[in-house]
Amino acid sequence: MDGQILRYFAGGNTAKGFYSLFDSNIKGLERVFILSGKSKAEKSQMISELADEWTGKGFSLEVLHSADNTADLDGLIIRELGFGIVDGDAPREISKEYMGSHWETIDLETAWPTAKLEDQLPKIKFLQEKLSEAKSQAYHSYAAGLRVHDEWEHIYIERMDFNKANEVTRKLLEKLFTHKKESKDCTVVHRFLGAATPVGPVDFVDNITTGLTKRFFLKGRAGTGKSTLLKKIVAEGESRGFDLEIYHCGFDPGSLDMVIVRELGWAVFDSTLPHEYFPNKNGDEIIDMYELTVSPGTDEMFANEIAEIESRYREKMSDGKRYLAEAKQIQDQLEFIYKDACEKTFLKELIEEINVEIQLLALNH
Repeated sequence: MDGQILRYFAGGNTAKGFYSLFDSNIKGLERVFILSGKSKAEKSQMISELADEWTGKGFSLEVLHSADNTADLDGLIIRELGFGIVDGDAPREISKEYMGSHWETIDLETAWPTAKLEDQLPKIKFLQEKLSEAKSQAYHSYAAGLRVHDEWEHIYIERMDFNKANEVTRKLLEKLFTHKKESKDCTVVHRFLGAATPVGPVDFVDNITTGLTKRFFLKGRAGTGKSTLLKKIVAEGESRGFDLEIYHCGFDPGSLDMVIVRELGWAVFDSTLPHEYFPNKNGDEIIDMYELTVSPGTDEMFANEIAEIESRYREKMSDGKRYLAEAKQIQDQLEFIYKDACEKTFLKELIEEINVEIQLLALNH
């Protein structure tokens, strides 16, 4: 029987630059391979082949997608075996403090015939500089977009009834936490449910919430307390000892987009653009923070101002997407150069060796 596949991002292109949550997802694993090398495609191919190999063997997999190209993979985790393999090159951050004694770094370039690339080194350096510039421009655009978004939020914050917001929170917490406090330490992981990519926003909400019996869809406008509500759910869940999956906003990682407690079977998430969903099965419920907490008529009263702010915001988001698309085109040019140096035999042998390692972990499981 096939195991479940959980898909998410562990790194994102945000208003704060590239933001890494890799450590949170791989710390505590027994056996981890950290891949190094210039070719993202080569590392992604390795991870993809291992994922394909283990999909049909009954183990639940966590597949970490790349925000720079969602067809590429940044990592694979088989948590019940304590196994992980990730692309560990910058800008991803793998902190040494979390590294276990059986963690290993593999430099894929050790097998590259470097002579094949010597003539291309000036071009590689030029493209790498252009790539860095395009990514910086994208982050600059998103940072500008966040400042505009703050203006948008201010309108609704000024018209919000915080007593009503607190009451919404209280009632929801009563619904969510009907069980008594757990007598254990909780495990908390931080992830992204979506990301800004070269083709625009991409998310895995449907995949992430598969199998849950209750989903709460937070509706509302910018600044109507959705992230604050989620942070209060996190605090309550931690105090009760429940394991938590915390999904950060792919635009502003300081904000939250989703909280899941799988042992209780529920998710609460921001269901507004760019990850807007609507109830489509039993157990789905909408909580509209605008309707419940903001002075009636706010949209109409500030319609012109909101339209102007939204226009500026969309422009900055479009700029960011354009620069990410430019960065991907440059990366594709680099990959075209690197493919001549990639040693397919070495890659195949390495995949086989890692498969043996996973099989040993499975035997001892």
